Amino acid sequence: MTKFVSMMALLACVFMTGVRAESIAVQGAGATFPAPLYAKWIAAFNSANPGVKVDYQPIGSGGGIKGITDRTVQFGGTDGPMTDEQLKAAPSAILHIPMVSGPEVMIYNLPSLKEIKLSGDVIAEIYLGTISKWNDPKIAALNAGVELPAKDITVVHRSDGSGTTWIFTNYLAKVNATWKSKVGNANSVKWPTGLGGKGNDGVAAGVKGAEGAIGYVELAFAEKSGLPYATQINKAGKAVRASIEGVVAAQKSSVAEFPEDMRVSITDAAGDDAYPICGFTYLLLYQDMSYLKNKDQATALLKYAHWCITEGQAMAKPAYSPLPTEVQAKVEAKLKSIVFDGQPLLK
Repeated sequence: MTKFVSMMALLACVFMTGVRAESIAVQGAGATFPAPLYAKWIAAFNSANPGVKVDYQPIGSGGGIKGITDRTVQFGGTDGPMTDEQLKAAPSAILHIPMVSGPEVMIYNLPSLKEIKLSGDVIAEIYLGTISKWNDPKIAALNAGVELPAKDITVVHRSDGSGTTWIFTNYLAKVNATWKSKVGNANSVKWPTGLGGKGNDGVAAGVKGAEGAIGYVELAFAEKSGLPYATQINKAGKAVRASIEGVVAAQKSSVAEFPEDMRVSITDAAGDDAYPICGFTYLLLYQDMSYLKNKDQATALLKYAHWCITEGQAMAKPAYSPLPTEVQAKVEAKLKSIVFDGQPLLK
């Protein structure tokens, strides 16, 4: 009886004070590139904010762009910036919010080789199908003294719309004229050759399952797979390993000042230390969130995004590069431009 009375008193208190038992749900979807970090961010944020439940589904950047355009999610994730045409097709203005940046690497499955060097031009020819053997003279020229196997190369690429693909093809289009004219740069392209895998995990699984295979994935997925990845020859002709320092060098070389819309490319950057295959990952948010018809939900979403670009940045390393201080300030100002019923959500 005492327990029943106590329970009734608690329920009465909840009813009288207007406290809601349910959480405010915020749903996102998109890029797999930042998924390992997003999982950590969401766990930490949800734990510190028990009244909010943020969720993110890593379905690929193409899915993130479609989800935010169709308004089936509250935020999208993409590594490849939306095109002008995609932005015009959205029901209202969408903002690109840079979260972190990071490197992509070329994983490979050659048990006899622990290290290999590759250049952008060679990678482009592999993905064009014009280099099909691991002991091709162009690969051998980059790896003097290394005994390369006379083995067929199995190309693995993304099968889904992918910002990881956008960064990769953006790089190849800069370093190889044939790639630029025949394939181009997009989240989804018509691949000249190879096998498709869904998400970074799918590409890693495809490479792991076929000796002689090569694929492109974000660094955290390479480390998770346990496969080796190539050392890259950068624009300056230097051999560089994927690192946060290399991404920072690429940022400094490529972006003197972020444009107003925040859409940038940092691939094939100049400088001895610059890592060549890297890019930013973005949250996609509507500038006017009145369409949600729920100010609490809109406020929770903005609180989460703000937490990610401030407190959450400390969790970015070692696989991702935190936002530079000057970029962080610009991103915060961009978030403060988001409104609900004509009023800013962040003060």
